[in-house]
Amino acid sequence: MTLADMLLALETISRDRPDRVLRLLGTVPSLEDPTRIDPFELVVYRGFSSSTTHPTAFDPDEAVLPQGVVLTAAELLQGPLNPAHAVVLLGPEPVTTFLSPERWDD
Repeated sequence: MTLADMLLALETISRDRPDRVLRLLGTVPSLEDPTRIDPFELVVYRGFSSSTTHPTAFDPDEAVLPQGVVLTAAELLQGPLNPAHAVVLLGPEPVTTFLSPERWDD
């Protein structure tokens, strides 16, 4: 399964869970200096994904995962998200853990 396929599957699961936000964590080569690695964060909520650390294309048909991204962990958060007081329900766990819809019930 490609990262794009995995993200699509997670977005599909999230449509039925407006009370949950999935935060994906990882790394990506720097846009300014390709020899440097930057942190990467993406949130999945109600069928949509958006990066909190890197620009996201306005066009929903464009990939939200930049070239070279490596996803290392995921956290299930109480939704809707309050960035000042995020409530972590589960994680960090491997991203593939959340491909099972029942894990979103934790």
